[in-house]
Amino acid sequence: MPKRQCRKRNRKLIERAVASESWASELYFSSLSNQTIVYKGMLRSEVLGLFYTDLQNDLYKSAFAIYHRRFSTNTSPRWPLAQPMRFLGHNGEINTIQGNLNWMTSREASLRSPVWHGRENDIRPISNPKASDSSNLDSAAELLIRSGRTPEESLMILVPEAYKNHPTLMIKYPEAVDFYDYYKGQMEPWDGPALVLFSDGKTVGACLDRNGLRPARYWRTSDNVVYVASEVGVLPMDESKVTMKGRLGPGMMISVDLESGQVYENTEVKKRVASYNPYGKWVSENLRTLKPSTFLSSAVMETEETLRRQQAFGYSSEDVQMVIESMAAQGKEPTFCMGDDTPVAVLSQKPHMLYDYFKQRFAQVTNPAIDPLREGLVMSLEVNIGKRGNILEVGPQNVSQVVLSGPVLNERELEGLLSDPHLKSQVLPTFFDIHRGVDGSLKKALLKLCEAADEAVRNGSQVLVLSDRSDNPEPTRPAIPMLLAVGAVHQHLIENGLRMSASIIADTAQCVSTHHFACLIGYGASAICPHLALETCRQWRLSNKTVNMMRNGKMPTVTMEQAQKNYRKAVNTGLLKVLSKMGISLFSSYCGAQIFEIYGLGKEVVDFSFRGSASRIGGLTLDELARETLTFWVRAFSEDTAKRLENFGFIQFRPGGEYHGNNPEMSKLLHKAVREKSETAYAVYQQHLANRPITVFRDLLEFKSDRKPIPVGKVEPASSIVERFCTGGMSLGAISRETHETIAIAMNRLGGKSNSGEGGEDPIRWKPLTDVVDGYSSTLPHLKGLRNGDTATSAIKQVASGRFGVTPTFLVNADQLEIKVAQGAKPGEGGQLPGKKVSAYIARLRNSKPGVPLISPPPHHDIYSIEDLAQLIFDLHQVNPKAKVSVKLVSEVGIGTVASGVAKANADIIQISGYDGGTGASPISSIKHAGGPWELGLAETQQTLIGNGLRERVIIRVDGGFKSGVDVLIAAAMGADEYGFGTLAMIATGCIMARICHTNNCPVGVASQREELRARFPGLPGDLVNFFLYIAEEVRGILAQLGYEKLDDIIGRTDLLKPRDISLVKTHLDLSYLLSSVGLPKRSSTSIRKQEVHSNGPVLDDTLLQDPEIMDAIENEKTVHKTMSIYNVDRAVGGRIAGVIAKKYGDTGFAGQLNLTFNGSAGQSFACFLSPGMNIRLVGEANDYVGKGMAGGEVVILPVESTGFLPEDATIVGNTCLYGATGGLLFVRGKAGERFAVRNSLAQAVVEGTGDHCCEYMTGGCVVVLGKVGRNVAAGMTGGLAYILDEDNTLLPKVNKEIVKIQRVTSPVGQTQLKNLIQAHVEKTGSSKGATIVEEWDKYLAMFWQLVPPSEEDTPEANSDHQVKTTTGEEEQVSNTLAV
Repeated sequence: MPKRQCRKRNRKLIERAVASESWASELYFSSLSNQTIVYKGMLRSEVLGLFYTDLQNDLYKSAFAIYHRRFSTNTSPRWPLAQPMRFLGHNGEINTIQGNLNWMTSREASLRSPVWHGRENDIRPISNPKASDSSNLDSAAELLIRSGRTPEESLMILVPEAYKNHPTLMIKYPEAVDFYDYYKGQMEPWDGPALVLFSDGKTVGACLDRNGLRPARYWRTSDNVVYVASEVGVLPMDESKVTMKGRLGPGMMISVDLESGQVYENTEVKKRVASYNPYGKWVSENLRTLKPSTFLSSAVMETEETLRRQQAFGYSSEDVQMVIESMAAQGKEPTFCMGDDTPVAVLSQKPHMLYDYFKQRFAQVTNPAIDPLREGLVMSLEVNIGKRGNILEVGPQNVSQVVLSGPVLNERELEGLLSDPHLKSQVLPTFFDIHRGVDGSLKKALLKLCEAADEAVRNGSQVLVLSDRSDNPEPTRPAIPMLLAVGAVHQHLIENGLRMSASIIADTAQCVSTHHFACLIGYGASAICPHLALETCRQWRLSNKTVNMMRNGKMPTVTMEQAQKNYRKAVNTGLLKVLSKMGISLFSSYCGAQIFEIYGLGKEVVDFSFRGSASRIGGLTLDELARETLTFWVRAFSEDTAKRLENFGFIQFRPGGEYHGNNPEMSKLLHKAVREKSETAYAVYQQHLANRPITVFRDLLEFKSDRKPIPVGKVEPASSIVERFCTGGMSLGAISRETHETIAIAMNRLGGKSNSGEGGEDPIRWKPLTDVVDGYSSTLPHLKGLRNGDTATSAIKQVASGRFGVTPTFLVNADQLEIKVAQGAKPGEGGQLPGKKVSAYIARLRNSKPGVPLISPPPHHDIYSIEDLAQLIFDLHQVNPKAKVSVKLVSEVGIGTVASGVAKANADIIQISGYDGGTGASPISSIKHAGGPWELGLAETQQTLIGNGLRERVIIRVDGGFKSGVDVLIAAAMGADEYGFGTLAMIATGCIMARICHTNNCPVGVASQREELRARFPGLPGDLVNFFLYIAEEVRGILAQLGYEKLDDIIGRTDLLKPRDISLVKTHLDLSYLLSSVGLPKRSSTSIRKQEVHSNGPVLDDTLLQDPEIMDAIENEKTVHKTMSIYNVDRAVGGRIAGVIAKKYGDTGFAGQLNLTFNGSAGQSFACFLSPGMNIRLVGEANDYVGKGMAGGEVVILPVESTGFLPEDATIVGNTCLYGATGGLLFVRGKAGERFAVRNSLAQAVVEGTGDHCCEYMTGGCVVVLGKVGRNVAAGMTGGLAYILDEDNTLLPKVNKEIVKIQRVTSPVGQTQLKNLIQAHVEKTGSSKGATIVEEWDKYLAMFWQLVPPSEEDTPEANSDHQVKTTTGEEEQVSNTLAV
């Protein structure tokens, strides 16, 4: 056996030998290689060279070095977690890690390679669930490399690029498609944002994830050195020696052969690897595609029988009418609003399907969600069915599989798979027998099912079809919940080394919504045939009601085929959204990945079917689950079976249905209390809450005390308590101006804080009112109940992913700035404001177009990682050093680690939101099935922060379904300092819970932009003031009963809580996790809340602001010129100066000129939030986020003179430049990275090339690109114009044509606009490319394309018929527009 393999084998044998030792988890061999040496440690990176004396020895030389420094998200470093690993340095997250671990474990039994000489067992296990995701990726790469694969090939297998529908790839290296197709069915991608550096000592290289969500820049010098780094400026560099500057785009790779000195860029690497074997031949000869079959054209059951089956499998009328029928009619998931205010399944007194015990997990902070709407090109639902062969062996037999275009099968397609002779499919019925009693029956049936699956696979079956289909259902043979069956078989086959030999398909009646499909896939199903849902679609289409509605034009006409296609389309679209929430691109990575958290299933159930998923409070046993399943089943067979499906009221409130926390009676009682200012009425409201059913986990807790009661008079006053209260981030647009301003005024009266939500804020609200007469003000004439001295400003101003309305002035007028990473009602998703809610007023505040729908992407454009979040926090502290920065997270398992990272990233406040928060609009499946209860999130966050010594650094704020002083005190005892009220604040100001926010038809004007409805708004600021004072008095009363004088004394005191002596209907829960404590902070809550804003430390802007000439220019609006050096540690340069100007002059009032020239490599967020009058010139290069949020001024970036490369071919600025800009000019002599001008609202820019997603979500402004662009140009672009030079006719396939029109530049006004901008670019940067274009104008004009969204089609720049009549007028208009 070769030395390399011996070393790996010996290491594994040692690790296994010591596995039982207490210190085994700390054993980690950095390297046993004679090719590489790994130096690492649990120390600060700058002392590594001092710690290892080798690194100080001049005689010590190496052909390469990989240096990896990571932001340690938590503060419990361990030796095995330190990077780099043996082969890889991995900067990123593996979002699919649980699935990758499961599949690697399954794969071990089939691993065979001649290099191991029959000793493969010695190298098992390959992966380690206790190790980090990076370590496990390293182990997978090591397996492939040690077994004979090259490092480049190994990384292409593990981290493939998004190769489908890729125009450039198909031109440059089409053979790579065959390579990727070959491996697609054999290795599930290790998916997630990542920059991976790799070396085996002979090759060194780097690759980027498929979505390009990490920065990677590279450059080469004339003395034959290649550098790759996350940033430019990391090393001193003689620019005259640089011969090449580039960047890795999504899925790209660069490698260097250390023996030959050959450098291979992306195309060469991929071509070389793809040529190792005849992959194309193997794929074409062996990989089969399941051809789509038509849906059944008629119903297969009588209506009565369909109803009986629906009842047996737990359908409600809401499932049928609001979900299945809605999807069949519209082809998309149904939308709802206001959040989920019903009990979680385990607390509910009504029976639930098993799926309801699972909550989808989602990406936040450490990894980003993906945008399935605009960046769906990196996503795919394709799935390979059949046996997966030995990954260490290469040959045609491994690709003998069947490809499905998606996981949702109709009946005929399922039959096609069953009849495939190669697959030898086996149908396994999934029923359990209760004729001898329920106890033990479900477990017995599951064991029998697993044995049958085991036998079928050993007999050669490559597809197991688990089916609850039955011609004649029997009362004593209920169906096993399909999710339980799939999970059990999946886990059993993994445990027995058989999982790679067969795929699992679920043929099930119990699968209705997107969430149901996601659960089945997440726990191992490769495909699903939802036979009863499809039958329901058919019955709906045939019903008289549907036929009549279509005939009368009340519903679009759809055929039987189309109805079922619509249903499948809606499910597929919904699945993409579910995958994207977790940042997962591919179905194959999601399958078996278990991206769920369980609430209410006990250890027995979890260990049997869902091993590896978190279930922290215990819950149902298999027998209890069997009884709940039977509750549905027996209804279908009882004599008095209902003639229609029951409406359980899980979605909409209805009398007799599921309990809703925000019910009409509660709203009426609250309105009476606050409007009449009646303590008696508030007491009735309190009693209503006290008598409600168990709804949330905190209802299972009550107080105990170690003290005697004290008089209420000794307790801190209500005026002090209300300062801890905040309202939720409700955007102006989602709710009306009246509601938004009334809430803000009330909170300012109290000394609490309202939250702007995303969408900006009208500057008229920032000054106190002085013109109030009889409760009315001419400043805010639409409000009533006002007082002189009231202010309508929101103390907390939100910076959401979309960046709507974020200007320097908006930021400097905030007391706090909130970064919305996730929203409780729809974590991992963006927001949407329907076009009918975008009035002229809303459009003005958001820098967009009236009537055009506004979509906020999930937060990934500027929050790829914890490092990027830290940068955004830095940016906000830079522009407004007096504002505390909060980060809004949503409760899920692992939030403690995320919160630790956020605290280390210098946030002042961490907000934990529960799943039950409100929303203006969201898919029903998101409202009901994503996010966790704040009680668990708060408990984990408090314990983790204290354990890591970080609790004193941050205020913890919590929100989600707060209704009373009891809620406040329980949150306080669990560690929260501040308390958020969202829905209840709206109810207090008049909301009647009509739950039609998304329609713009709110009957009381709370959530509508329609003038006639807004006029009905009943709320007064005093109503909300009364509500919060009642809450505070309730808090005081309970504190007095407990014997404590102030909230400070009970915050974090979980010892004051105990479980209530109460029996749940379904099971018993273990609340120890909620009540555990690891100690208290060293400081009181008040001192934590009163501490100073965290500082950015010494920054270059402070030095500039100390310059008397600069300060004189700002104070007296003069002109000043300054030149200085800049380094990449100088981050967010210009932001603080912009904040000073904005505070004094607003966004447009400064008449001076600050002309600042910088030489060198600028750090992240260069020229962020720039104000008019700031003209910044950078000679050198910049990193990510240049011009982020700029509102005016000018930024010019150009390389140094006398370079060894052509500037137009070089990347000199990073990713996500001009993000959310609301004005100004940017000129870049060179290329930019990915996501250039995302959400640009008004800025104008010239750049000489960009990466993928240029002009995404743009709503205004103008972008000129004088070179090549990447894929997906203009996705979601609803405003502004783009001009792109297309010299080689490759642009058109790269444009996302969903919204924009592509045309040549024919309008004289447009031509003048384009030429003026290019001339300005040449003048500012000296661009030779630009100069050539201007000199040969007619030739190059014909090569430009103009990208025009509908809102710009009638502008003179885009339409010759609307041009300004005189040439002089045109030129004058354009030059005024450009301000150049």
